[in-house]
Amino acid sequence: MSDNTAAPIEAPKPFTVTLNIRRYNPEFDAEPYWQSFDVEMYSTDRVLDALHRIKWDQDGSLAFRRSCAHGICGSDAMRINGRNRLACKTLVKDLDVTKPIYVEAIKGLPLEKDLIVDMEPFFNAYREVQPFLQASSKPEKERLQSVKDRERFDDTTKCILCAACTTSCPVFWTDGQYFGPAAIVNAHRFIFDSRDEASQVRLDILNDKEGVWRCRTTFNCTEACPRGIEVTKAIAEVKQAMIRGRR
Repeated sequence: MSDNTAAPIEAPKPFTVTLNIRRYNPEFDAEPYWQSFDVEMYSTDRVLDALHRIKWDQDGSLAFRRSCAHGICGSDAMRINGRNRLACKTLVKDLDVTKPIYVEAIKGLPLEKDLIVDMEPFFNAYREVQPFLQASSKPEKERLQSVKDRERFDDTTKCILCAACTTSCPVFWTDGQYFGPAAIVNAHRFIFDSRDEASQVRLDILNDKEGVWRCRTTFNCTEACPRGIEVTKAIAEVKQAMIRGRR
């Protein structure tokens, strides 16, 4: 008789990862500094899990934002090994764990504490492009739209306002007035919506000297987007609409 006894499943083995985190507490620190933590991790863990273990088990003063932990809320955007990412979507095993993992706050926004930045300048730019449907008609039910018309702006509906794209932009780092990629993406979402009647208003707003013409097409924003939005393409389409004088 054959032996059908299944071989025992080997339990996953932990490994130690070093995280170098750029710390800053405005109450005590004149300048940010790097602090090292050793954390026991598993291959299925994410950088967010490592930050939780540090905060819960080693240093409760570590400050960072997080909410859903599933790549939807966008609150845990940070620089990991020099790239803007969501900590909840970055698996530790996908990084080189033989070297320290560097974690710091996203650039270009005022640093408040540790990995937390002031998001208000980012949201001010977002609000300025009027990111909401504007239509004078009042249908009895829903505003109908064809599948083709919907597809025209489908990509830019995916934005979760994490600021990863905007804070990866060299122009945004050096020019505090630039709207930034995320604001332009959200303007695009309504500029090309066939149900909206304020496209020209938004095009006029983004035709400002700090609008789309400040973009240098470096593709940093597209690379940084955790939702896979073709950000640079969206900015180019807004530029083309301005040149045509219509969407």
